[in-house]
Amino acid sequence: MKTISRREFAGVSAAGLGLAALPVRAQAPAGSKPVGYAAIGLGTISEIFMRSCEGSSSAKITALVTGHPKEKGEKFAAQYGIPLTSIYTYETFDRIRDNKDVDAVYIGLPNGMHREFTLRAAAAGKHVLCEKPMANTSAECREMIEACRKAAVKLMIAYRIQYEPLWAEAVRMIRAGEIGEVESFQGGFFNQQRAGAWRLNKKLAGGGPIFDLGVYPLNAIRMITGEEPKSFTGIIGTREAGDRFAEVEQSMEWGMKFPSGIIASCSCSYGARAPGYFRINGSNSGLIFEPAFNYDGLRLRGMAAGKPVDIASPNKHPYMFTIQAEHFANCVRSNEQPRSTGEDGLKDILAIEAIYKAAGSPIA
Repeated sequence: MKTISRREFAGVSAAGLGLAALPVRAQAPAGSKPVGYAAIGLGTISEIFMRSCEGSSSAKITALVTGHPKEKGEKFAAQYGIPLTSIYTYETFDRIRDNKDVDAVYIGLPNGMHREFTLRAAAAGKHVLCEKPMANTSAECREMIEACRKAAVKLMIAYRIQYEPLWAEAVRMIRAGEIGEVESFQGGFFNQQRAGAWRLNKKLAGGGPIFDLGVYPLNAIRMITGEEPKSFTGIIGTREAGDRFAEVEQSMEWGMKFPSGIIASCSCSYGARAPGYFRINGSNSGLIFEPAFNYDGLRLRGMAAGKPVDIASPNKHPYMFTIQAEHFANCVRSNEQPRSTGEDGLKDILAIEAIYKAAGSPIA
């Protein structure tokens, strides 16, 4: 296995084609002010995001929004040099419109709260970087897109693998025809959720593991093909008896067919623990990511252009978050559209709704 150097890796995505042509870091111009982010919700994912902004010339945490202003707010304010006056609760959030140090918000809340805080951030004139999945329903996604459009603020969905250099290299290989014509995909992502976790609450999560885990292979397939699936199959199941999966299913498998004839088969589960994988099958050869969707430790193997491929990412957690934070900061600074827009997030939710319908269990 080849573990390429950071310098070599930095050049990988810059040499790519189409979606793969992405710089590893979007540094701020000399002398310019970093884009200020307010982190909304100070759970695990927001802690990672805040840490990813440390040392960046492009992105900086300048405000906090939390339901625990004393315990969490003051702790992180001290850690990141944020004045106590820039700690907000969910109730006082709207005052953020007057904070000139906040250019954008990062929404790291449960899925069911994404719509509310996107609408409130847009009304406050702040750009929005929202965690995936975008929302619980396509109707909510459309509201979010329209609110940001009317307020003239940018909306980006945090699909971190779209900003990851090893994924960019895989996309480059595929788009350059190095595995021939793409025929099919297989992907899976699995994890355990403890009883009582918010992701097992349908109101907060929207549904089962496809919202949190399955959305990764779903979005990756759409990104690579540049197509939207036209037909779906779906199977949901809950093997475990008891209360843990009283509101959402334990596991899901689904299939998709695209207009070009490409097919895909994917799976996800909250009752399994196994490496996430993503396989691309071409007419000449193929590639597989395993692990595919982790925060670090990604590995790409297979054949491309008639040569073996075995590359491990040298980057460590939370580098994906740093790249996407700096990408959005650069979009805000340069008045450009982000790579993963609200429309991208909407299309994933439309697909998820179609998969549930195919499984005989509509979301609504």
